[in-house]
Amino acid sequence: MTTTSRRTFLKTTAALSAALPLSRLSSQAAPAGSGAPAGSTQAGLLFDRADVPRIRANLELPRLAEVKSMLTSVNFAAETKFLRQDLRLNNPVADFMQVWKLVQNCSFAYAIWGDPQQLELALLALQRLCDYKRWDYFLEGGKDTIGLQRAPESTIASCYALDWLGESVPAELRAKVEAKIISEGAPACYRTLYGMKYPDRVRGWGFDPEDDMKFRFDLSRWPIILNATNLKIIPTCGLGLAGIWFHGRHPEAAKWLEMSRQSAKAFAVMYGSDGSYDEGVGYWGYTTMHLAMLADALYRRTGLDDRSLINYPGTIRYALAMAMPCSGKTVFDPNVGTAYNATPKINYEPALDVVNFGDAASGMDVSVAAWVGQVANDPLCHHVAQQTGSLKHLQAAVWYRPDAKAKVPDASLHDVRLSNDWVVARTGWAAADTVVALRSGGPANHEHADRNSVVLKAHGDRLFHDPFKAGYSPTIPRWLLRQTEAHTSVLINGRGHQYHDGREGTNASWSNARVIDYRTGRDWMAVTSDATEAYALVQSEVSRVLRTLVFLKPDVVILLDEVMSTTDATVQLRFQAFNDDNRGIVTAAESTFRIERPFASVSAVVAGSGALRTQSGQLALPESEGVFPYAEVLSPAARTHTVVTVASTAPAGEAHGTLAATFAKGVWSISGRHRGHTVKARLMLREGEAPLLDL
Repeated sequence: MTTTSRRTFLKTTAALSAALPLSRLSSQAAPAGSGAPAGSTQAGLLFDRADVPRIRANLELPRLAEVKSMLTSVNFAAETKFLRQDLRLNNPVADFMQVWKLVQNCSFAYAIWGDPQQLELALLALQRLCDYKRWDYFLEGGKDTIGLQRAPESTIASCYALDWLGESVPAELRAKVEAKIISEGAPACYRTLYGMKYPDRVRGWGFDPEDDMKFRFDLSRWPIILNATNLKIIPTCGLGLAGIWFHGRHPEAAKWLEMSRQSAKAFAVMYGSDGSYDEGVGYWGYTTMHLAMLADALYRRTGLDDRSLINYPGTIRYALAMAMPCSGKTVFDPNVGTAYNATPKINYEPALDVVNFGDAASGMDVSVAAWVGQVANDPLCHHVAQQTGSLKHLQAAVWYRPDAKAKVPDASLHDVRLSNDWVVARTGWAAADTVVALRSGGPANHEHADRNSVVLKAHGDRLFHDPFKAGYSPTIPRWLLRQTEAHTSVLINGRGHQYHDGREGTNASWSNARVIDYRTGRDWMAVTSDATEAYALVQSEVSRVLRTLVFLKPDVVILLDEVMSTTDATVQLRFQAFNDDNRGIVTAAESTFRIERPFASVSAVVAGSGALRTQSGQLALPESEGVFPYAEVLSPAARTHTVVTVASTAPAGEAHGTLAATFAKGVWSISGRHRGHTVKARLMLREGEAPLLDL
């Protein structure tokens, strides 16, 4: 193992990039689409010449339509004008990203279809990529680039492009691109991973003062914070591909590859033993795909096998557990395509809906599922690749196997308690099925202040909602959507549990909850989560915050909330309605409330230890941000609160049954009928423990 010091490495790399004639680097150039040098048997980074007909056929499938559209719907005149005239060399967020995507996508398209326009645009984009002084917008010590996104992304795109375009890249341009990877891309990625590995040796991370990034954060703790986030695996992949590309041709390639593999192994513990991923399923797809890209290229080129660093089959099952397809048409976001403003811009596709804890957005990409299916010979993974979520990345066109044996998930996967204490129960994966999810567990990057919050969908519609598109900066109104008050959760004295102020970004809070009881049966699921610690961080007098959720399949959800405080406190239970399409209706009267959507409704009755009342309201956001309605249950000031919410779901226009909750001798009894089913359940309160369920 090499013992070269970091300082020696950086000096050596800089000197080599300036002085080493790239003609001395043995050519890895390959004919278009071959993935290997002419006359060589070396495998490509992602695919080989023999794979091209299969990839081309995949791109004709409806399942890959989005990928094909991304590759072929190119306005060559507009993109050429952008690259030649409009490109801002101090704009890393939008313009730089557009350039590296053109490099990657056009190179891939040329390798698959041989379109000369794609080649011309790819070569121009490669040239303009080299015109950037820096490949990222973060610096260490005020002068050295660190690569969190743009540097690794452009390094990956450049290595892929050189591999796919082969001898179609002029020698002078190839030398220029490789010099940029050696001097800028790989060192930036290495510097980032080194800083995460040894944060005490970092000379201060900050923004490049020459870029035009509008939103700034305190980066002083980012070497520590980002070590447990998706922003570690992107430079891990970028550095690894650079090491693989220059393997045997550059004196530091082995060093890059060693650091990359160490980082990948260290990052693997961010996944649960069952494959769960705390940043949410939206970031899961992006992160897991890059982990697989690295492992795949490493195995193809060197034979080193890191393809089991995490529980890959388990992580695909995690994605399946978070799938929550609904009915209806696309809800378009009018801000898609506008300038970056620290707010995600996404269209809501009901068929691709997910349990969106944290910043999971409203869909998930499962491009990696086909790769896992092949590597692990797992039919369920092939089913996910073929039927769940979407395929948005070009890697999916390479990995997808339409004829692979697939296995439909069975009832054994209907109720899941993940290793991170997220709980999801369902009746199936069709739009008409019911899904209910409870967010317990600990902190994570990209989290919200959402401990014990609940998401519910039934009969094709979201009914208890977790808002989409929360702001990424505390300086904008939509930061509110990260707070407890914007979730289907509990407020005490009008306040939620602990959350940070955003000065360091969307990093983790200190708030923990834990599942203290979880049980399932043939047609029911029950879970109790304790979030006392999270609330006590804000109000030390809080001594108990328990939420018990009972799902009586398919249409009844019971919530039992227990709150205790050493002083009198008020309690509010909020139930958020989905209204991105302005079609969510919330009504409340006395001890009932109702949320109506185009395809379904939920009707609830509440009872409790105090004189409860219900009301409707909406979040305190400017109307320009949208209208966010909710139902609210209010329990008056007391030291002990017990609130039972009995909710039933039904298709739109269908009447709800009559359900009631009564209390006697320490036991809550829930009874009635709904949609032809008799409902009968008892919850026995137990001091210091989860309530005892009797069905």
